[in-house]
Amino acid sequence: MARRKSHRSQLYRVARDLGKPRAARDGGVKGLAKRDARRIAYPKTNTVIGSLLGALGWFGNRRKR
Repeated sequence: MARRKSHRSQLYRVARDLGKPRAARDGGVKGLAKRDARRIAYPKTNTVIGSLLGALGWFGNRRKR
């Protein structure tokens, strides 16, 4: 059974979809490529930094709610 999407996630998806043409218009193809590169790179670097800090004991021991 597919999960029901919340209204908030649908609004964020629409905003993201509307932002892509705006980024292409304002920044051109180069600006859109930068945006996509950041979208791909940030989660990876955040994971690496978080795991490194967790190994040092500075981060990662918080309880999730």
